Amino acid sequence: MASITDIIPAGSILPVCTINNPDRAVPLARTLQDCGIHFIEITLRTESAFTAAENVINECPGMHVGIGTVTSVEQLQRAKEAGAQFCVSPGMTERLVNTAGKLDMPYLPGVSTVSEVMAAREMGLGYLKFFPAESAGGIGALRMFRELFPDVRFCPTGGLNENNAADYLRLDNVFCIGGSWLVPPEKIEAADWEGIKKIARRPALPIEPERVKGHFNSC
Repeated sequence: MASITDIIPAGSILPVCTINNPDRAVPLARTLQDCGIHFIEITLRTESAFTAAENVINECPGMHVGIGTVTSVEQLQRAKEAGAQFCVSPGMTERLVNTAGKLDMPYLPGVSTVSEVMAAREMGLGYLKFFPAESAGGIGALRMFRELFPDVRFCPTGGLNENNAADYLRLDNVFCIGGSWLVPPEKIEAADWEGIKKIARRPALPIEPERVKGHFNSC
């Protein structure tokens, strides 16, 4: 089974997309591909999310499509049937972890506390989503996790933006970060693809280029 790191290279920013109109999904994905981004998380926060994901899966070769906000086994199974290549959850349950394993689905479950990280390690997980990052302690919490769990790597998501993204990516126990600020829902709804590219061109990540593989500044 592929791992999440086979899909999302170290140092990357994962675009977290909320799509109301499924017709916007393919142009959005192609905009990201034009900018060198070949992975996308489509959240299950809208009724059209699965349709949007299927559109990208069917029409955008080379784009790795993930389903986010997965909170049930049924959603995980549907994501597999749709052809999604990875799934992301805001939290974690043993049933979801076990089902992802049975489906051979690369899976990034969410944690926010020491106890949850310990439970994840007992289930053999070494890559986790830290959510909601900013309100759950942010960089300070991740530094503490580094001391307690040097073998675990995190994808912080929730409250990240162009002002703090670089600080998160500098942490050696962060393998990638997730963010919706790069793909604002209002710009997706308005089909403002040039607007998304303008956001991407901002010098938001003043860190070593080798630490960031897959952010938008190549547009």
